[in-house]
Amino acid sequence: MSEKKTIIFAEDTEHIAKLLQFKLEKEGFRLIHYPTGAGVTEGVIKYMPDLVLLDIMMPVKDGLTVLKEIKNHPGIANIPVVLLTANSHEEYIVKGLQLGATDYVLKPFASNELVLRIKNILKMR
Repeated sequence: MSEKKTIIFAEDTEHIAKLLQFKLEKEGFRLIHYPTGAGVTEGVIKYMPDLVLLDIMMPVKDGLTVLKEIKNHPGIANIPVVLLTANSHEEYIVKGLQLGATDYVLKPFASNELVLRIKNILKMR
């Protein structure tokens, strides 16, 4: 049996965080949750997850700032980051992708689609 893949996710909306936790753990992932963007970059350095899932609009530190920090840190810059947000404005999508996001998923999202996108990024079947 292979070791569980680890995902760090930052989500400030409690019901979405619980949904993500339930669905992704059910799919065999190990989850580490941050309720705001604060501390996420440090957590990525500490835990070296297989993927980071970031809400963009969060208190304390927004997801684009966290994405920028991750992509500018040589030790963790190669970790895939998926942005998960209700913000469908093209400028945010383009900005997130320019900053190095691997994917951009809009809320509301279909949980099965999100799991498949994550598995595809991690080359899992």
